[in-house]
Amino acid sequence: MKVLVIGSGGREHVITYKLSLSPRISKLYCAPGNGGIESIAECVPIKATEIDRIVAFAKSEVIDLVFVAPEDPLALGLVDRLREAQIRVFGPTAAAALIEASKAYSKDLMKRYNIPTARYEIFDSESKALDYLVSQPMPIVIKADGLALGKGVIIAQTLEEAQEAVHSMFSEKKFGQAGDVVVIEECLIGPELTILAFSDGQTALPMVSSRDHKRALDNDLGKNTGGMGAITPGADLSDEEEAFIKEKIIDATIQALKKEGRPFEGVIYFGLMLTSEGPKVIEYNARFGDPEAQAILPRLRNDLLDIVDACIDHRLNEVELAFNPGASCCVVMASGGYPDSYETGYEISGIADCGCLVFQAGTKLVSGSPVTNGGRVLCVYAESDKLDDAIDRAYEGVRKIHFTNAHYRNDIGRTGK
Repeated sequence: MKVLVIGSGGREHVITYKLSLSPRISKLYCAPGNGGIESIAECVPIKATEIDRIVAFAKSEVIDLVFVAPEDPLALGLVDRLREAQIRVFGPTAAAALIEASKAYSKDLMKRYNIPTARYEIFDSESKALDYLVSQPMPIVIKADGLALGKGVIIAQTLEEAQEAVHSMFSEKKFGQAGDVVVIEECLIGPELTILAFSDGQTALPMVSSRDHKRALDNDLGKNTGGMGAITPGADLSDEEEAFIKEKIIDATIQALKKEGRPFEGVIYFGLMLTSEGPKVIEYNARFGDPEAQAILPRLRNDLLDIVDACIDHRLNEVELAFNPGASCCVVMASGGYPDSYETGYEISGIADCGCLVFQAGTKLVSGSPVTNGGRVLCVYAESDKLDDAIDRAYEGVRKIHFTNAHYRNDIGRTGK
């Protein structure tokens, strides 16, 4: 069986790694891939957003399955195009992926179907948004409606910060067209939690919970990033909380999308806040999170291909997910300066001898050796019976990997408990 994975990050590395363990796969491709993925799959120089070229490649190579991992090709309708070409594909259609591509749509969906979330208003003009802010308590959350690489959310502590955030989106076009519509919502208080679930459009199977660390610096300071590390489990949930999340959030969302004529087949991401009023949805994503995927998938005992097949064939109700017991931690090593400007092209050493699984992201091979080629460079993974041990092991691995201007947080899993 020939499988093509779309994407180039650490998420795609761990997906490709898990698929490489399936005895049913004879050939793995990744487009465009990265320096780490090259060791387990043939990397094809096609960008994830080059829809026509991906479809043409899948046809010419007679690919049996395409796994679409990143948000941009999902929003652009790659799944729809592959289906039209009779190519088997895993991932949501553009219509279903709108829950991530438009925060305004996702908020209205939650409101229509009574899925717990923060109070909000939607604006398409700067003046109306600014007028609204004056009467609202601070802190407050300002969100660009569209896709912004995970960086389109600003938590404003003061009215001045909120006004600046709105101005930057509407007038300065900080996020381009993604900021043409802005969602302003109340700032929920409580621990954050991520739950990912496989879905076949009718049934949803939640994975182990996780917790991302978005801020660039220790103690949750600095700018928002794509994610600087993650742990599993993300929280010690009570049976009541787990049941509430499954019924009132996960299942309710899957059924809502089905009723909307947008059945969701793929991996759906629930960003939650555990408030004093119970769990509430902060955001949806229409795919694996990065770095949550790197913290979750190595613990998965099932053959990932079997789960993917069950989703596509609408028989997920026949599957029972199994995970290694215990806990895991993954720590992102980034280029100094990320998420702002940074330099690339620095040689990376120590990966083979660090004693941990390493999932590469912003890397490429030069004369057979990995060099930095992006903001988030790689992710170091460890698991253990206890979370503290997993964290310690991951950082032992981090300290053995070296490249110029390497930056990482020192408190993944130790903050926000």
